[in-house]
Amino acid sequence: MELDLAKPIYQQIIDEVKRSVARGDLKPGDKLPSHRELAQKAGVNPNTVQRAYREMEQAELVETLRGQGTFIKDNPRLLREIRTGMAHQALAAFIKEMRSLGFRDEEIRELVEDGLKGTGESVLHEIQETEVSTNEHPGNERETTPRQDGEPL
Repeated sequence: MELDLAKPIYQQIIDEVKRSVARGDLKPGDKLPSHRELAQKAGVNPNTVQRAYREMEQAELVETLRGQGTFIKDNPRLLREIRTGMAHQALAAFIKEMRSLGFRDEEIRELVEDGLKGTGESVLHEIQETEVSTNEHPGNERETTPRQDGEPL
């Protein structure tokens, strides 16, 4: 686990457990490493791991059974919320990045739809061709939006 100095370490531990749950790497009933094991592996203070585990327990993501360890709790509602929340975060970051690259919402939508169909390269190529065409004819902004057949308007 790589640590981000801009974010509290205990929160990074929580986020990593959530990612593992969302990916299906950790399932209900799976045992987490002990505080000491994880602290040693991550190179952090055991109290930091303890805080992360305590917060996950309060959120009902894990349960600690005295003498047995800490386990992922069987909480389907929370597991769905984690996956959905992570998907929303990833989507928001993707949209922000695409907009910063100058893509309009309609272009982003087309790229995503075609990407899901496995044809994302063709739409990206159409967008790039349209941008080249616009650059060759300055002032012709209408050409920046391809028609359904891929030809500029």
